[in-house]
Amino acid sequence: MILIVTNKEDVHPTPVIEYLNKRGYSVFRLNTETLLTDYRFHWWVNGNGTDFYIKNVKNGLEAYGHDITAVWERRPMLPSELFLNNREEINRHNLKEAAGFLSFLLHDVSDRFSMGHHLYDRSASSKMRQLRLAKALGMEVPATCFSNRKEDVVTFSHPFECIMLKSIESDNVWLGDEKEYVFFGQKVQSDSLEGQPQEAFSQTVSFVQEYIEKQYELRVTVVCDKVFACKIDSQRMEEDKGKVDWRQGYEYGLRYEPYELPDAVKAFCIKFLQDMHLNFGCFDFIVTPQDQFVFLECNPNGQWLWIEQETGMPISQAIAEYLMKHSNI
Repeated sequence: MILIVTNKEDVHPTPVIEYLNKRGYSVFRLNTETLLTDYRFHWWVNGNGTDFYIKNVKNGLEAYGHDITAVWERRPMLPSELFLNNREEINRHNLKEAAGFLSFLLHDVSDRFSMGHHLYDRSASSKMRQLRLAKALGMEVPATCFSNRKEDVVTFSHPFECIMLKSIESDNVWLGDEKEYVFFGQKVQSDSLEGQPQEAFSQTVSFVQEYIEKQYELRVTVVCDKVFACKIDSQRMEEDKGKVDWRQGYEYGLRYEPYELPDAVKAFCIKFLQDMHLNFGCFDFIVTPQDQFVFLECNPNGQWLWIEQETGMPISQAIAEYLMKHSNI
C-alpha cells in the first residue's frame, strides 16, 4: 500500500492517485490537518511486534502499517481541526499532542521508500547547505550573504551594481484580516543600502545575493533519476513584472516550454539529490546571457503540477511509477 501524507487543499496528489488507482494500486491519503476529526488510528507494540491501524471515517478506507511499503510526504500540515471547541489552552494542548503523534508516526515509517522525507526534507531546505553542496559539485552559484549587521551587507554589496534581497522562510505577512503582503525577490541598487537605518538590518536576518542577469530561467523537477526541465522565458515580457522574480509574472504572459538540459546539469541534479538523501526536488536555475548555468536553490517538496499542465511533461506519472515500483499493491 502507498501512504500519501498531505493536506486537503493540495491538488498535486490528485493526478498521481488517479494514475495509481487505474493500475490497481492501493492508496491511503492522510490529510493531516484533519487527523483528529476525519481519522481513527491506533499504534501498538506487544509480544508480536509493532504495528498501527488508521481509518478514514469519511470514506471508510483503512490501512495497516505492515502493509505500507511506500510513502509520499507531500506538504503535510499541523493538525488544526477539533470536534469540540474547548478552552483555548485545552485546544492548543490537544492539537500539540496530535502534532507530536503525527511527527512520531512519520518518523516510524521513514524506513520505507519515500518521495518527500520526514527526516531529510527540512535539513535539505537549508540554503547554506544547498549552496555549499552545489559549489562542491562544481556548479556556479551566486555570491551570497546572510547577516543581521548593516556593515556586513553593505560591504558584501560593494562589488555589485545590484543585489537580490530574498526571504529565508516567511513568504508573506498578513496586515489585518484580509491584506496580505507577499515577499518576492527584490532587486536593489547596492549604493542605496548605505542610507538605510541600522534597525532595518538588526531587526531581522538579511538574505542577500549578487544580482545575476538572465537570458531565461529554468525550473527542473527531478523524480529519482528522471529529469523534467522547463524553460521559463521571463525576460521577454512587455511588463516588468516577473523579470526579477518570475513568480510575479503569472498574469503577464510568462511562457513555458520543455527544455533539453545538458547532461552535466542533469547529472548535477541527480547527484545533488542523492547527496541530500532525497528522491525528489525542484531546482531553480538562471541561464545567463553568456549561456552559463547558475544554481539558485532546490525545493525538496516544490510545486510542479503547473509545469505539467503547461508543458505536458508527465511528472505525476513519474512519481506514481516510482511509488508503484516500491509497492506491494
